[in-house]
Amino acid sequence: MPDPVAPARRILGQATDRLRVEGVLDSRREALRIWSELTGDRRPASLLDEAAADEALVTRFERAIERRARGEPRPYVTGIAGFRHLSLRSDRRALIPRPETEGLVDLLLQRVRSGVAADVGTGSGCLALSLALEGAFSGVVGVDRSRDAIALARENAARQVTRAPVFLVEGDLCRPLGRGAVDALVSNPPYLTADEHAALDPSVREWEPAIALVGGNDGMEITRRLLDEAREVLRPGGWLALEIDCSRAALAAGLATERGWENLSIHQDLFGRERYLLAQRSDRL
Repeated sequence: MPDPVAPARRILGQATDRLRVEGVLDSRREALRIWSELTGDRRPASLLDEAAADEALVTRFERAIERRARGEPRPYVTGIAGFRHLSLRSDRRALIPRPETEGLVDLLLQRVRSGVAADVGTGSGCLALSLALEGAFSGVVGVDRSRDAIALARENAARQVTRAPVFLVEGDLCRPLGRGAVDALVSNPPYLTADEHAALDPSVREWEPAIALVGGNDGMEITRRLLDEAREVLRPGGWLALEIDCSRAALAAGLATERGWENLSIHQDLFGRERYLLAQRSDRL
């Protein structure tokens, strides 16, 4: 082990100042979060005052702070993202899992907990792995058209112990799934227009994959396809759970109604925005 070179208090103070200069909100808390995620040290800041940091750790931490100061999102900087009960690897191959997406898991599990589930557009694998951990499914399939995203999801699956096996497949939306093969289908599809994407905060627009954010000219292209394709792969009575753009919730509900979905409902996320569409496949196609 290298000799200690500085107390953590001083290193954290310098990091806080660096982040503050670049306008990073809650710079002290952000520096502490980066420290804890890199080191695994979860002690309160007051207990770190006299802790020592070795040279290799200081170098790693300072590099991480520089990346964060340049605008890179913290989960990409530390490589760690939390989602429900999971700690996931996170990098630019997929979207950063977000708290509002967690609500999809609760809503779907309230309606179906067994059989086979599918997560279409799995990205990091956060939804597929949560269903495999928390449900009583016999299997969960995660599908993504991005080879890089599937590789990341596989890395995350290898880190988890789940109740159900998880199968990760590269493919376009529901095409890898057989007709009537699943009992539940969940998806957080791209639902922004190009203009909406261009107006995003740079921390999202410049770092996270646009392919996972932009859903065609009106933002609804992928949602329309899912509403059509999911009816083919879900068994009669199976459930669909989609994350949707809150400004187009009524439009999404109308499209689902036109396509014959039943027991349709729109639900709010933890911020009070209409964020989720739940619908059940009828007995007729």
